[in-house]
Amino acid sequence: MRLVRFGNKGQEKPGLIDSRGVIRDLSGHIDDINGQVLGDASLAALRQLDHAALPEVDSAVRLGACVGNVGKYLCIGLNFHDHARETGLPIPEHPILFMKATSSIGGAFDDVVRPRGSRQIDWEVELGVVIGGPAKYVSEADALDYVAGYCVTNDVSERYFQMQLNGQWTKGKSCDSFGPVGPYLVTRDDVPDPQNLDMSVTVNDKVMQDGNSRDMIFSVRQIIAHLSELMTLYPGDIIATGTPAGVGMGQKPEPVYLNDGDVLVTEIAGLGQQRQKVVAES
Repeated sequence: MRLVRFGNKGQEKPGLIDSRGVIRDLSGHIDDINGQVLGDASLAALRQLDHAALPEVDSAVRLGACVGNVGKYLCIGLNFHDHARETGLPIPEHPILFMKATSSIGGAFDDVVRPRGSRQIDWEVELGVVIGGPAKYVSEADALDYVAGYCVTNDVSERYFQMQLNGQWTKGKSCDSFGPVGPYLVTRDDVPDPQNLDMSVTVNDKVMQDGNSRDMIFSVRQIIAHLSELMTLYPGDIIATGTPAGVGMGQKPEPVYLNDGDVLVTEIAGLGQQRQKVVAES
C-alpha cells in the first residue's frame, strides 16, 4: 500500500495511491498519515477499505512529505562501504548518528532552497524507514516488525555549514527544504527486502549516485536494534539509513556542488522518485 499526503504545505490531507495509480482521498477515514495511524492494526483497516470507492484526487495536486507530525528525524552517517571509501574515512564500528531538524522536511517535488551564505549544497539519496510501533530494546530478529514502511529521502547537505562552522553535522543538514520525504510511504508488506533496493541520483540528467542498499554497513535491522538501545523509537519517527558513493563532496578530481537552476532526481526502486529544483532564497 502506498500512502501519500497531498495539498498545500501545512494543510496536507491523507491519501493513498490505488492499484491504477490514482490518488484517493482518505480524509473521510483518518485525519493524517502520522504516528497515530501507522500501527499494524490501523494499516490493516486502511487496506480493507474499498479503494476504488474513495474520492479521486486531481493528479496535479502537490504531494507533501509522506509522513506528518514527525517526532524524530534520525540519520545514519557513513553507512555504505563505497561511500566510506570515497570519503577516505574508516568503516565505523557502530552506527554514526546525527539528527536532522524536522523543520527541514518537505515534499518530494518541492524546491530545494539555497540558504543565505550557502556555498556547497550536496545530495544524498537515502532509504527512509518509518517507525510504526514504539520500539525499545528491540532485537535484530524482531526489528522489522516495528517498521510501518519505507520511503525515499534525500539528505540534502550544505557541506560548508557542516564541516566549517564547527560543532555537529546537524548544522549542514537542517536548513529549510533540506529534507524531502516521499513521494509516498510504501508499507513494509510491499517491500520484501529492504536490503536489496537500487538507489540513484541524477543532477541535470547526469547519473551521480548509482548504488544498492545491500552495500549498507549496518542493515535496517541492526540500525533499529541499535537505536532502540539508546532511545525509544515512536510511531512516525523517520530513520535515514545512509547514502551510497557518488555524493558531490566525493567527486574527483574536484568536488561538485549544486547551483541555482540545477534539477535533482532521486529514486529508490519500488519507492518512487523525487524531483527538486535548486532555487535561491527569496
